[in-house]
Amino acid sequence: MTAADAVAEDTGWLPLRAELAGIAPYGAPQLDVPVQLNVNENPYGPSEACVADIAEAVAEAARTLNRYPDREFVALRTALAAYLSRDVADGQAPIVPEQVWAANGSNEVMLQLLQAFGGPGRTAVSFAPTYSMYPEYARDSNTAWVAGRRREDFALDLDAARELIAEHRPSIVLLPSPNNPTGTALPPAAVDALCTAAAEHGNDGRGGLVVVDEAYGEFRRAGTPSAIELLPTHRNLVVSRTMSKAFAGAGLRLGYLAADPAVTDAIRVVRLPYHLSATTQATALAALRHTDELLGQVDALRGERDLLVDWLREQGHDVADSDANFVLFGRFADRHAVWRGLLDRGVLIRETGPDGWLRVSVGTPAEMAAFRDALTTVTTTVIQENQ
Repeated sequence: MTAADAVAEDTGWLPLRAELAGIAPYGAPQLDVPVQLNVNENPYGPSEACVADIAEAVAEAARTLNRYPDREFVALRTALAAYLSRDVADGQAPIVPEQVWAANGSNEVMLQLLQAFGGPGRTAVSFAPTYSMYPEYARDSNTAWVAGRRREDFALDLDAARELIAEHRPSIVLLPSPNNPTGTALPPAAVDALCTAAAEHGNDGRGGLVVVDEAYGEFRRAGTPSAIELLPTHRNLVVSRTMSKAFAGAGLRLGYLAADPAVTDAIRVVRLPYHLSATTQATALAALRHTDELLGQVDALRGERDLLVDWLREQGHDVADSDANFVLFGRFADRHAVWRGLLDRGVLIRETGPDGWLRVSVGTPAEMAAFRDALTTVTTTVIQENQ
């Protein structure tokens, strides 16, 4: 009997929901290796000035930890609204605090959306390959899950997408842009078309929400607009972001969204009381005061990403166009052997996406050089072994 079997036998008495039995918790490998390029973190930490500002803000919050935090986090919603207003179209009204919601990472934002708008008898739709947590949000909220397919180039087939929405009448459509794990961004015309389709064919005749998950939105290439620009056009559009990536705040755990105020009001019904701690609010506000400085590293990562895409193609690999801080590449007859070979050489990337593909996060120039050297050695070895 294996250790896993022993654990399963020992927990067999639990009144666990049947659909959760035997499922392992989500999580990418956390291994102590020199070059970690597997979870799309920002390799550049905050500056000493930002760290000092955060420390001072948290110290101030600590003086009132005997009191509950602002349940509606008004100051933070105001600051996030101002930041998101950078992406509104010319002549468009700015985002207002009533349109903004935040939670402990975009994961909790998504789960709250499913709790409020999903549930038994309702359906969530996305298009694979897509973020692997989406079906888990659906499962955890007892929402039916339907995944359509993307085209070979990972773009959406709009006709097929509209047909799927008309068939299943979802209450929520989840659209990561840039897509994870492919890095593919959605053009505004696609978001516009699917918002219209969801409004016409949603659950119970009420229309469905379209959630454009822009967790990597700040890394999009020049000329690729944010779905923020379409908020005035579609009341059923939700645009989510995170501070984990562009703001180098993976450890902060702060995700947020912009939507019609009716959406944010509905989420308030399902949120846990005081779900954002006083220290989380203080840290996020301090980081937002350093927006320009933190986003300055985004330009460097975009440049490093584009160099990586060019290099991978020069080596003969298939590479998905990327608007994110990661690159999906392949195709390998035995991708696990390539992943393992890189790990043996101190480079950890992600074995995810369609069969035969691997995903690498964009790191510092030194980390990317280590990745290139390791991949060159590994692919040569794997090719020789398969001849």
